[in-house]
Amino acid sequence: TSTQQCLWRAMDEATGAQLIAESLKAQKVEYMFGIVGVPVIEVAMAAQAAGIKYVGMRNEQAACYAASAVGYLTGRPGACLVVSGPGLIHALGGMANANMNCWPVVVIGGSSDRNQETAGAFQEFPQVEACRLYSKFSARPSMIYLTDKIRPIMYGRPGACYVDIAGDMVNTVREVCFSCRVVSCCPPPPVSLADHGAITEAISVLKAAKRPLVIIGKGAACGRAEIALRQFVETSCLPFLPTPMGKGLLPDDHPNCVAAARSRALLQADVVLLLGARLNWILHFGLPPRFDPDVKVIQVDLCAEEMGNNVRPAVALLGDINAIVTQLLTCVRKDGWKYPSDTEWWNTLKDKIAANAKISKALALQSTLPMNYYTVFHHVSQLLPHDCIIVSEGANTMDIGRTMLNNYLPRHRLDAGTFGTMGVGLGFAIAAAAVEKSENKGQRVVCVEGDSAFGFSGMEVETMCRYNLPVVIIVVNNNGIYSGVDPETWKEMAKMGDLTSVAPPVTLLPEARYDEIMTAFGGRGFLVRTVEELRSALQLSLSDWEKPSLLNVLIDPSSDRKQQEFPWLTRSNL
Repeated sequence: TSTQQCLWRAMDEATGAQLIAESLKAQKVEYMFGIVGVPVIEVAMAAQAAGIKYVGMRNEQAACYAASAVGYLTGRPGACLVVSGPGLIHALGGMANANMNCWPVVVIGGSSDRNQETAGAFQEFPQVEACRLYSKFSARPSMIYLTDKIRPIMYGRPGACYVDIAGDMVNTVREVCFSCRVVSCCPPPPVSLADHGAITEAISVLKAAKRPLVIIGKGAACGRAEIALRQFVETSCLPFLPTPMGKGLLPDDHPNCVAAARSRALLQADVVLLLGARLNWILHFGLPPRFDPDVKVIQVDLCAEEMGNNVRPAVALLGDINAIVTQLLTCVRKDGWKYPSDTEWWNTLKDKIAANAKISKALALQSTLPMNYYTVFHHVSQLLPHDCIIVSEGANTMDIGRTMLNNYLPRHRLDAGTFGTMGVGLGFAIAAAAVEKSENKGQRVVCVEGDSAFGFSGMEVETMCRYNLPVVIIVVNNNGIYSGVDPETWKEMAKMGDLTSVAPPVTLLPEARYDEIMTAFGGRGFLVRTVEELRSALQLSLSDWEKPSLLNVLIDPSSDRKQQEFPWLTRSNL
């Protein structure tokens, strides 16, 4: 009708910043993290006006870490807003980390005006070209709508995208038809199933296994496969081993979990069902001497290029993790097959779990001061709520904490990840706390940091205080990277000459007062030396929903993880 035609042609005025914000909101982007300046201040303001929550960070790298974590936690990408040149370069680490972890994130960078390109404009830099190495998509669009920019980072294996916005596009007022401003949301990725014949073959390989093992990876967490996965494990009675961020898809205290016998399980398994995990450094490439040379791998992955990486699979199941686990579950239920619970394999794994638990308990119950890692994590684990989100980074802090701090819910552990990135902790914690504040589920966010890892982004405690994000930070402080020295040794070294010449490169300032950084911004800070102080400070922090807390836990600088036994690593096979 003529009326409809008039409405179709009706025009509205909008700035580039408004169109960017509306386009993000249309794609169900709910959170934006960044640091503003020319030319992107108006983009942040427009995002807030559109209903997007904006969190101003202290470093672009931490902002990008936070935005990517939102993508993992919620299933919709977070946005990271940065200025041109150095600001964008600072965010590249976060983009690379998101791409390696396969987490969706949209990075929006301001850049020089179009009429100043190649003229030496302020902070001019080849930003689109630089980002192509660290993203799935990188471009300076002529139109500001983002539907076709979101799709590449949500379909297939998720990742990062970079959208370059020229400064003169931000504030330019343009006429836009009403219908053009109504942008549809990118639809969910299509779900693909594995070939039925391959499913049947995979079940046959599992049935023939004497020592089967299910490995649950971060990809299964990204694929929201926890319900089907639990049903499959409990129906088949197979032992499972979660990777670090696969923890929680099934509870760590599940009777089929063999994480406490990880090395033995990997070494002796004759069939491995690999669910959304990569045979990279985290899983020792699937190769001897950490795996049986004749192990058969049933590989389940969303990405065809991942199939056969390092180890040729006996069966390759390509498609959506949740859908494929459901296919496997259907076959197992139809056949009525279960792996027997009285096998020699189960007895071997249970004996190793008990032996390792005994060693860890002995270390945890040591009463000497300073405390060791195991003592700290033993008491922390007793006090943490089962539904808390645990963020962890560091060397021994992350490795030992992974074995002692249980996860009971999916996507409730965030750590250094596939890229092994240090400095992610506080950004991840801010993202988790921002999501929790919006959803109000009553879940605590606990960030467990090594003192070296904390230093990468320690200034973000101000961000936590500014937005009243009640994160509980536990800094396990051993005065160094891997190991440090005590204050007396440090003083003696200082007498020997210039510390730049005599101090070991792994050392940090002994007993640094990280707790006072938190109190300086209005949060709670605690200096902890004893078990009693640790338990008291943690209980008080967990009860406080008004402000963040930091526990600076001083431990023995020489504390280390328990000795790992690899009897198969002889000179003949090294």
